[in-house]
Amino acid sequence: MLRGTKIGLRARHDDDIPVLLAELYNDVVNSARADGGPWRPLPPGTKDSRLAVDESEPAHVSFSVVELEGGTLLGTATLWAIDTHNRAAHIGLGLLPSCRGKGYGTDVVAAMCVYGFTVRGLNRLQIETLVDNHAMLRAAENNGFVREGLTRSSAWVMGQFMDEVVLGQLAEEWKPKG
Repeated sequence: MLRGTKIGLRARHDDDIPVLLAELYNDVVNSARADGGPWRPLPPGTKDSRLAVDESEPAHVSFSVVELEGGTLLGTATLWAIDTHNRAAHIGLGLLPSCRGKGYGTDVVAAMCVYGFTVRGLNRLQIETLVDNHAMLRAAENNGFVREGLTRSSAWVMGQFMDEVVLGQLAEEWKPKG
């Protein structure tokens, strides 16, 4: 397990999937805001790649986020679009509704930086988020990510186009916490 201050990143367990399905992916508004595609209902036992880990996909690494004290499932974290030639990847995360606003997001981003920069040897990590996702913007910026740009009307979310913020960090800029 990769440890942050409050959270751990561990492999996805089968018993995580029903919780993530019910609390994250079957929430229409949350899914529409997070997934970059239209919401669709996922049935129990789904093998959807956002939930079930596909070991054959080297460009995508999924973690379950758990509380260090007690091991309670808090959400998901993903390193995706891993480009081994350019040594770059993207970070995504989703916290269960009851776990938001408690500083876990900042800790997840910090742990994902350790994974990306130290474990994987990447040179660049990037985060894209909706312009009104203040929690993710704060979590990224608290970990040294820099706003690099704005993509105007690039996300179709629940009947309207929204802008997205692009944030990036290079390995040489990263300062591990602790």
